[in-house]
Amino acid sequence: MLTFVFMKRLLTLLSLFAAYAVASAQADVQKYLDSLDRVAPLDESVWGACAVRADGRRIASIHEMHKMVPASNLKLVTTGIAMKALGAGFEFETSLAYSGEVTDGVLQGDLYIVGGGDPTLGSDDSISIPRTALLRQFRSFLEKEGITRITGRIIGDGRFFDGESDLGSWQYEDIGTYYGTGGDGLSYNKNVQEIRVEAGKKAGDSLSVKVLYPYTPWMRFSLRCTTGKPGTGDQLYLYTNDLAPVSELRGTYGAGRPPKTVKISNKFGAYTFANTLCAYLRSSGIAVDGGPADIEHSGNIRTDLSRDASYAPAARVKDLRIIGSVKSPSLKRIAYVTNHESDNFYAETLLRMTGRSLTGSACYDSSLVAGHRVMKSLKVNDFAGASIVDGSGLSRKNYISPDFMCRFLSGMMSDGCFEDYIATFGQTADSYPARLRKASAEQQARVYMKSGSMGGVLCFSGYIVPDDGGKADAIIFSIMTNNCSAPTWKTYALIDDFIYRLLAL
Repeated sequence: MLTFVFMKRLLTLLSLFAAYAVASAQADVQKYLDSLDRVAPLDESVWGACAVRADGRRIASIHEMHKMVPASNLKLVTTGIAMKALGAGFEFETSLAYSGEVTDGVLQGDLYIVGGGDPTLGSDDSISIPRTALLRQFRSFLEKEGITRITGRIIGDGRFFDGESDLGSWQYEDIGTYYGTGGDGLSYNKNVQEIRVEAGKKAGDSLSVKVLYPYTPWMRFSLRCTTGKPGTGDQLYLYTNDLAPVSELRGTYGAGRPPKTVKISNKFGAYTFANTLCAYLRSSGIAVDGGPADIEHSGNIRTDLSRDASYAPAARVKDLRIIGSVKSPSLKRIAYVTNHESDNFYAETLLRMTGRSLTGSACYDSSLVAGHRVMKSLKVNDFAGASIVDGSGLSRKNYISPDFMCRFLSGMMSDGCFEDYIATFGQTADSYPARLRKASAEQQARVYMKSGSMGGVLCFSGYIVPDDGGKADAIIFSIMTNNCSAPTWKTYALIDDFIYRLLAL
């Protein structure tokens, strides 16, 4: 009897000690956050943080309602919305179709590449169909139909997505970069073009610039760039848009730097795909009389980008004869690349596909309406605490609070796609090897997070899964910093210390 009473009292004491230890550790997290208001560089920055348990228990927070530019942290919202709306197994579909008639192996009409929004087409990502295999597959569709000659054109059809392909709120110097390209319903190589840049011998010398891939003979490149002083690095920016096939490369490339392959934006993805397929078919024995073309937003076929010539309206997709289709990798694989590689092009496509699926329109306004609907289904109190304008976080008109991010991540935990969703997050060992070096390998493996950064912005949000205990004990966290002019390593150190304290809970 005495033993039973003793054991009962001992368990009670242990329980009290455990509760005290947890309360003390949580108080330490809050105390640490409070202290950062007096520590450089956050003492002169806009910042906020929030950490909660999966069941809603608050751990610690400070300035958690401040709306801040999230940069690529926004991709966590975009991929979550897309997986909830479309399903982790969703696949984009691209079709090959024709107008006219086939007689004795001759297509008296046009061949259409009918886009379905697939952002992976022709890209060199490991998840994508290899370029040559993709082109062979399209050729096989023609072989099955017995087509050996096309009297018309190869038309890249991107009408699946309506609206503008990029946003006016994206910075002008970003739009010409590989991470600032937009896309219609048909893209190729993520609408990126590669060029080779080589510096001259001394500052002021001309640069050697050569277009590599893909082949875009209609583009006119103006070079207002020179060799910079030694040690000045890569200060090149491409300026372009989809109004005309003209691009201008400005800035400097430091003397003494080795030649470099630079990825730039290609605003004519559908035309590029048509041109690539046209060249491939001709080289493999299928004659194409009319050459490449695409379809303008007005619905007219455009056969000559250099003169911007428009002809008769394109055929309606429902009037075309589809002869074959290819499918993309699953959405969960695309979302994995989106978050791990912080791929802006994939993120924008996922947002617009969500809009297309839920509202019938892929324009940004409709896509954001679709996002509101998904928020309601996740019970995240709609967009309270957030103002979102794109899918990638490239715009500085995006504003999100740490509180909103925690509520969104909490909402995703209750959805059936959560296991696929959390798998898209980065972990320390593979995605952030410079982070959390003081933590053990076991502790690092418990952290699933995504960064977001641009000039003056550094954010981290994610989950810390328990090494034991139930799902309710998982920790959801978000820490965001804006308007910080200090070197990022100083901010990184403070963020790491915040996460270390959460790992100790």
